[in-house]
Amino acid sequence: MNMGLKKMNLLYDRGILRTVSVLLLLLLWLAGPSAALGDEAVPVKPGPKDKCGVCGMFVGEHPGWIAEVIFKDNTYATFDGAKCMIKYYFDVQKYNSKKTKSDIAELFVTEYYTTAMMPAKDAYFILGSDVLGPMGHEFVPVRGEESAQQFMMDHHGKKMLRFNEITPEDIPKKMAQ
Repeated sequence: MNMGLKKMNLLYDRGILRTVSVLLLLLLWLAGPSAALGDEAVPVKPGPKDKCGVCGMFVGEHPGWIAEVIFKDNTYATFDGAKCMIKYYFDVQKYNSKKTKSDIAELFVTEYYTTAMMPAKDAYFILGSDVLGPMGHEFVPVRGEESAQQFMMDHHGKKMLRFNEITPEDIPKKMAQ
């Protein structure tokens, strides 16, 4: 009889544990990705009226080139390519007087081969290639050094940089304003 009660208590405890686990997972799911992932910034799917924060083009018309700045307050700026995003990054207050570079949580770019969004800090940026973006010559983001080297060979790239190596002087001077 005593053994039967222990077994029932063990089954009861497992049931409660399972129920609590399911409820916890459900709460995390309902709270959204930032709660489950520790408030990490995630890319935002631009709407049909989202315009580039630098040149004013509608970014949705160029899905293979979209770049984004996600701010710590969960607002964002979209761009029709990495070039405009980089120009914005180096002079945030020129384009948005209410923000500074320190307000930025994450930068995202569209990877050339997969067209998936990725953090700019993880990309290799190719300059001077024969691949043109919506505004002409572009910083082409590629994931992985091997893919970046192959892109350089296939598309006559002249320079390969990581995001933290890019300077304002690297931005093409012929860029449309």
